[in-house]
Amino acid sequence: MSRTTYRRRLVTLAATLLTAGLLPAAGAGATGTDCAGERLRVPGAVHVVAHCPDDLTTAGLLPLGLTNPADYAGLQASGTVNPSGVPGIQLDGYFPDTSTTNTNHGWNHDSQFVIRLPERWNGGLVVAGPPGVRRQYANDRIISDHVLARGFAYAATDKGNTGLELHRDGVKPGDAVVEWNLRLAQLTLAAKKVAARYYGRPPARTYATGLSAAGFLVRRQLEHFPRLYAGGIDWNGLLLTRDQPGLLTNLPPALRAYPRWERQEPGAADAMYAAGYPKGSEALWKAHYLNLWDALQRTVREEFDPEYDGAVQGGTPFCPEGTGAGCDTDYDYGSRPDSVHDAVERTALTGRIARPLISLQGTLDVLLPISRNGDVYSRMVDGSGRGALHRYYRIQGGTHTDGFRDLAPTTVRPMQPCFTAAFDALVAWTTRGTTPPLGGTVPRPADGTATGCSLSGG
Repeated sequence: MSRTTYRRRLVTLAATLLTAGLLPAAGAGATGTDCAGERLRVPGAVHVVAHCPDDLTTAGLLPLGLTNPADYAGLQASGTVNPSGVPGIQLDGYFPDTSTTNTNHGWNHDSQFVIRLPERWNGGLVVAGPPGVRRQYANDRIISDHVLARGFAYAATDKGNTGLELHRDGVKPGDAVVEWNLRLAQLTLAAKKVAARYYGRPPARTYATGLSAAGFLVRRQLEHFPRLYAGGIDWNGLLLTRDQPGLLTNLPPALRAYPRWERQEPGAADAMYAAGYPKGSEALWKAHYLNLWDALQRTVREEFDPEYDGAVQGGTPFCPEGTGAGCDTDYDYGSRPDSVHDAVERTALTGRIARPLISLQGTLDVLLPISRNGDVYSRMVDGSGRGALHRYYRIQGGTHTDGFRDLAPTTVRPMQPCFTAAFDALVAWTTRGTTPPLGGTVPRPADGTATGCSLSGG
């Protein structure tokens, strides 16, 4: 695709969203059963398949092949018990797109989505994007199950590109991440219309939710498309600003210092701590080094700074410290050309939220260290004069995803209970005017359980 064609596609999509217009409806695919969902249309979609399962939660969807456990693997602590028993309609489909990284359903088509409409509806809608480079079912166990059980309709998108080669989607640095924001807004508009058609009235309130990269999207949506939402929850959200673009400044110091720490070289631990990786999180470092730090650094850097490694696509895995130019271990964002900073600025956060936002971040997050991410965004919101719309809870013992809890169960707590507590608090805030407790550090439960989370402390 030419640069002109790609830019025209993004501009057209953005213009559509900004005017709240909806593209022409497309026909839904038949399932061969008498399912009311077959009569529904998803505005703008080019392919839709309807299902009427007895249970829209993962307990009911997994045996039917209507979710994908690979999408949510590792996001939930072992032993977590989820709600179930929510009958309704599921719509799977995709919007027009030219990239093909999402292989769910064998469609090989991006901009896939899922919309779930419970029989017993409370009038609300929850929308989400996936964390990291995952796909549309990534939140099924950590968000969808819980909000469906509360009576909310739910919709999720794959953000328009997936996987470690998302940088191939687009022609200009930053295009893929720009698309993330537009795709979430596109789905929100469409899901509202679908709910209105099915239930006979539009959602009274819509909430944006998300973990990690999707937490960044929640912030961005409340800054740029606030009229679509009543509020949002961001969970360990990624920070992107021109001067401090999250992973690009967090990860290279860890990639340099961790091998020295593993070899027990003097000063290596201090280098990790100085880079923001907190004391007490050491048991989590190896798994993140092997599975996340290197891959995500190269993926994000390739998206915003493809010239750093020349013609190489996605960098060189685990290149040793001191390799020099082209090695992501030695990457120094601050010294890169203005064009790189300009690319990041296209997606930058400002802190100027216009709807209530509850932010959660774990104090033992070693993918997005709290002192470099959540703490910074909280100051940005306060500095923009929007502090009254924000509650920021630092979750003692929480880490980036609950799946890592098993590595250090005596120090790491699951954050899932804090998400559900925060979600209920947001609903009360936006429907009854009940203001949540003031932000601060939420200590581990006094009784040592893994299931509790009181935002007011203890």
